[in-house]
Amino acid sequence: MPTLTIRHLTTYRYVRPVAFGEHRMMLRPRDTDDQRVIEANIEIRPQPAGLRFVLDDFGNQVGIAHFSGAAQELCVNSIVCLEQSPPQVAAHDLEAHAASFPFDYSPRESADLALCLERDGTDPEDEIGHWARQLLPPGESTDTFDLLCRLSRVIHCTFRHRRREAKGVPWPVETLRLGHGSCRDFALLMIDAARALGFAARFASGYLILSSDEHGSTHAWAQVYLPGPGWADFDPASGNFGRAKLVVVAVAPDTQHTLPLHGTFIGLASDSVGMDVKVITRAS
Repeated sequence: MPTLTIRHLTTYRYVRPVAFGEHRMMLRPRDTDDQRVIEANIEIRPQPAGLRFVLDDFGNQVGIAHFSGAAQELCVNSIVCLEQSPPQVAAHDLEAHAASFPFDYSPRESADLALCLERDGTDPEDEIGHWARQLLPPGESTDTFDLLCRLSRVIHCTFRHRRREAKGVPWPVETLRLGHGSCRDFALLMIDAARALGFAARFASGYLILSSDEHGSTHAWAQVYLPGPGWADFDPASGNFGRAKLVVVAVAPDTQHTLPLHGTFIGLASDSVGMDVKVITRAS
């Protein structure tokens, strides 16, 4: 497997020393058959009074830090080395009954995938479902794999990408109406559109590995469950399918369980100067 080193540096700055509350971080990539962590180190300044790691309900590793004292800057520096061999999923890998859309999940699959099939109720008029169904040929079945690839490409080609540093993610129907958004917004739009069509879909976050050495970024995309290959990766921010340039850190039915780093500080809102994030990757 090719080896990849990822350095993810996050720095919070304040106008005066502040105290810090609990901080939770999701920075270690998941260990899977095609992605294996060789070494992972994390350096936090100021040094936390306590740091522990747990697995959440979805199998993601979460670091939980507690602090004492105060500081004018909080730095979290994660360095991970991993081996990666992304799976090559194709239409012929799907089970026969799922090759054409529409299809039904088995009763057991439906039960296991319940959280990833359920829509969140923020689109009462089903605007997203109406929009997604326009991609279907009238009165005909269509190739399942082609449909999902088409959905990803349509989002990429018709919506404007805008990087957004603000916290929170708009509802998918808001992104549909606005016609622009960030990678997280596009991922949620594709997830809700896929669920409106009856697919089980979930949110994935991690890193995008760019072609030039020493460049990368945090990233988010959608995964759709397909009988046969299992969870398949669709990146509507690029229109691409597969995980050739993606490293998975966390997966969950929604975004709130996949935040790379979040926490609190004790002070005035005006004390915060801002946050800087830098991702450096190196292949070997």
